[in-house]
Amino acid sequence: MSNVYRLIGIFAASIVLGFAFNLFLLPHEVLTGGVTGLAMVFGLLTPINAGIWIFVLNIPIFILGWLGLGKTFIANSVFSVVVTSISMLYIPVVQVTEDALLSSVFGGVIAGAAIGFIIRFYGSTGGFDVIGLILTKKRDVPLGALIFALNSIVVFISGFVFAWDLALYTMASIYITGLVIDRIHTRHIKLSLVVVTSREDELKEALLKNLYRGITVMEGEGAYSKAKLQVLYTVISRYELAIIKPIIKEVDPNAFVSINETMEVLGNFRRG
Repeated sequence: MSNVYRLIGIFAASIVLGFAFNLFLLPHEVLTGGVTGLAMVFGLLTPINAGIWIFVLNIPIFILGWLGLGKTFIANSVFSVVVTSISMLYIPVVQVTEDALLSSVFGGVIAGAAIGFIIRFYGSTGGFDVIGLILTKKRDVPLGALIFALNSIVVFISGFVFAWDLALYTMASIYITGLVIDRIHTRHIKLSLVVVTSREDELKEALLKNLYRGITVMEGEGAYSKAKLQVLYTVISRYELAIIKPIIKEVDPNAFVSINETMEVLGNFRRG
């Protein structure tokens, strides 16, 4: 059932992405980044719809992602790209507003939200999203900022092909898209988790069963109660917090839990 919900989420977000392209960005020749942006350029310069170009240009990148991110992720990504491409064929390219700046801002926000949710549902929109996700598995960097850096080349292409004022609008749209993605995709954020519990064995077993993390166990004592307690310490990703909180509440509702954002993690830490 979780797979069904995931596909429904990817389907809905991909259609929203198609609306962002055809109602806000393409009417003003404001592009999005990376491969999708290049597809928009080809779509504006040729009679072939940009949706078809998106699918064609993503084929080699999907092959790379298959090797680096797994079959399920690429299958979800192909599904997302197909849905976006088909939706762009049927959604009319019309101007919601005549103001190119407003279209850049709102198009960037909507596109960023859609892409962020597609990534959270374990998929991508192809292109530099795939490359960015492969790189973030190696280093803890914000995905949106990385995609913005990779996509900057589209701004220069847009400037040479069209006009530099449109290139600046494109830069603004890509930047806003990256910011919104980072508000939704938070896997790069690491949290230090400290749990003080009297049910150490049960809680430790439950956490190890559901996480791919090491846990450090320390002896503790209540300063007032003098009760012997165990302190569990580990570092998790922001996504894993949603898994851990219900487990702790179920195993030991009286556990004391402290969660803090961690600036950097060195040593043997699984980043994938």
